[in-house]
Amino acid sequence: MGGVTAALPANTFSGRLLGWYDRQGRSFVFRGTKDPYRVWLSEIMLQQTRTESVVPYYERFLRRFPDVQALAAADEEEVLRCWQGLGYYSRARNLHRAARQITREYGGAFPRTAEALRALPGVGPYTAAAVASIAFGEPVPAMDGNLIRVFARVTDERGDAGSPAVLRRLTDAARGLMPPDRPGDYNQALMDLGATVCTPGTPDCAACPVREYCLARRAGDPEALPVLPRKRPPKPIALNVLVILHDQRVYMRQRREALLKGMYVFALSESAPDEALAVLGFRDASIGYAGETRHVFTHRVWEMRLWTARVPGVPPALAGDFYTLAQLESLPIPTAMRAALILAQKELSP
Repeated sequence: MGGVTAALPANTFSGRLLGWYDRQGRSFVFRGTKDPYRVWLSEIMLQQTRTESVVPYYERFLRRFPDVQALAAADEEEVLRCWQGLGYYSRARNLHRAARQITREYGGAFPRTAEALRALPGVGPYTAAAVASIAFGEPVPAMDGNLIRVFARVTDERGDAGSPAVLRRLTDAARGLMPPDRPGDYNQALMDLGATVCTPGTPDCAACPVREYCLARRAGDPEALPVLPRKRPPKPIALNVLVILHDQRVYMRQRREALLKGMYVFALSESAPDEALAVLGFRDASIGYAGETRHVFTHRVWEMRLWTARVPGVPPALAGDFYTLAQLESLPIPTAMRAALILAQKELSP
């Protein structure tokens, strides 16, 4: 890649890119604002979630927590309940922790630089750069997967994009072409370019506003870039999910484990249903098989068999509690439990 960045005319590259963005940039409810709270919230929600899917959650979250002070004042369970359905719940917990840190240490005013933003829980290099560039005009590239792909192709970078050295080169290339007056728009334009034109697989080079500066296009194989490290497939885990019923209530417990921490789940066990019930202290249960479902996390897949278990009584010192059908609506329950929740609602319905 040596010497490539210096040879690219930054004003022409960025000018054509921004002209295209002004004409064809995507329109979302979280675009067009420089409010750092709203920018930050949208960027956290957009992590590992499709852009189109974020909109209703973003609007609902803002109605309940319109500013960082309102978010900081809430309790974690309420935040998780409002986040319900978006998944990756550590994002919500970190959002809440960061709001409290901003309120406590900064008087409710957001840090204005990417470096300072990095000190907040859940804010990595990309999110910090996105907020700093969009909300505060700091000229720092927000290197998400889209920008990495675009600049790997523009600069014909053949190294492993997962390596720190290659990422530094791509970041330098993005920074060298960034216009000082519109850094936020530049980052968002590149995100849109990567999402709609310079896509994984076969890019639509004919529609690209900066195609004449793309060295991979000249080489004839832009689809081969970026070179990415091979991902390990998620590990399958077989689980029994027990919908334990007693006196028109269903058993649930709040997770303390890192995965889905703070969310409410049904009884989960890798053991057989009768063994799992015995461990919890239940005796003389009437057990029925209710089907199968699965949920894919980043590094694992829960392969779940669903069971109903009607129990005559509640053991003492039970870790968890029983809830009515109406009470279930106020609990933060993860999407992984959706099939079991539907089963519970059916069993509890009059």
